[in-house]
Amino acid sequence: MKLFTWWDGATIGTALFSARNGERVGTDAQGNAYFRGKRKLPDGRERRWVIYQGANDASRVPAEWHGWLHGSYDELPESHLAPAKIWEAEFTPNATGSAAAYRPLGALERGGRHAPATGDYQAWTPEG
Repeated sequence: MKLFTWWDGATIGTALFSARNGERVGTDAQGNAYFRGKRKLPDGRERRWVIYQGANDASRVPAEWHGWLHGSYDELPESHLAPAKIWEAEFTPNATGSAAAYRPLGALERGGRHAPATGDYQAWTPEG
């Protein structure tokens, strides 16, 4: 049930707030939905927010939508996106803290053992 869990998408309260107080303006390739408030903030700015499709992870917001969310520009990103380049990689989520995180040979999660020094290191001593 989505009453209290916020880490895997919007709660019922957030979804109701978005439907009542916001206007859906777009969706990105991952299914995240972007909203703008129907009323201006007291300082005249527009309130903008995202409802994630799946895990709530800020690294899942593409750069073009990040700029829009933070008011870097007013136009919607979809209206001025450059075509994708052939060398651009598909999005991969941030794996930090998960089982898929990078762990080098000396990491505690891999036993804490690393290769012995090869002799290419020479300790520094001050001239004295």
